[in-house]
Amino acid sequence: MTKLWVPNRRTFLQSSAALGAVAATTTPMEAFGATYPSRDIHVMVPTREGGLADRNLRLFTSVWKNHLNVNFDSSYYPGAGGRVAYRKFMGQKMDDHTFLFGNMGPEVLNWAVSPPKDFTFPGDYVYFNRMDRDATVIFVNAKKPKFNNIQEIIAEGKKRTLNVAVPRLSHPASLGFLALGAHTGAKFNMVPLSGGKNTRKGVGSGEFELGGLLSTGISRRAKSFKAVATFALEPPTGKNAENLYNAPVINSTFGMNLPALTSGSAFAVKTEFTKKHPEKFERLISTGKKVFKDPAFRAAVEKIGIPWEVISYGSPEDCAEDAKRIMAIGREFSHLMKG
Repeated sequence: MTKLWVPNRRTFLQSSAALGAVAATTTPMEAFGATYPSRDIHVMVPTREGGLADRNLRLFTSVWKNHLNVNFDSSYYPGAGGRVAYRKFMGQKMDDHTFLFGNMGPEVLNWAVSPPKDFTFPGDYVYFNRMDRDATVIFVNAKKPKFNNIQEIIAEGKKRTLNVAVPRLSHPASLGFLALGAHTGAKFNMVPLSGGKNTRKGVGSGEFELGGLLSTGISRRAKSFKAVATFALEPPTGKNAENLYNAPVINSTFGMNLPALTSGSAFAVKTEFTKKHPEKFERLISTGKKVFKDPAFRAAVEKIGIPWEVISYGSPEDCAEDAKRIMAIGREFSHLMKG
């Protein structure tokens, strides 16, 4: 007969205390995944190293790693507006220690303009732990501006076609310029320069008279670039207002009714992972929330000059709502994007 193991009092109390500590700091679902992750996490990025997504990823994971007790490493797959990375991520076998970190605005807009062929969205992957919600702005060279305000840009755009620097063709900035042109009669020709850094270089060198980017790429460089309009629904506030030269809102300036043309950086996993390992997914969500309450995160954000006003946690449900809104905008204006 097999002898049953019975814990002694000391072992029982130690085990109970350990379980109690886990239960006190985790949700019931997360408690089942308390030993996850068991090794370092690899993150695939749809843009090149050194870009906005890479910057946000490093900021977030520099604090998140302390709550998960593992390190993060990353690889970069720029190309085709993010399609290269998404196809590689979705094409490989599900791995609960490999995530994707993307810029939802342009990447979801990409699917609205031209649906992916190898997978479906929404459906096959899920965004979670959104880090920010950043609005698109129109900007010019602050030191040698060709235009002083958005009214001058529209007036000139009615006389000739203006070449506009943008990071990708499928981007909220491109969409904003096209919608603005359709409304005012100004003519804009979007030139994708493969990333925010190159977009700023194009305007900074004088090769382009104006450009479009997410606000944090401009507000941190207020001495070099001047925002002349925003596609947010409300004017910028706080320190961000000063850095963005109190940029006026496109809707109120021109009597338009565009939805907010914003984007947010977020992680993504396959839907298969969330169904097979709900306890692990819950642990990623609950520890991700803790990052936003960690003083070290705010300190890291403010240290590199990102306005705290754009930092905005997004749950999987929030991310799904963001994606739904982006898809709707993209479908509404897809004829302009394809044109």
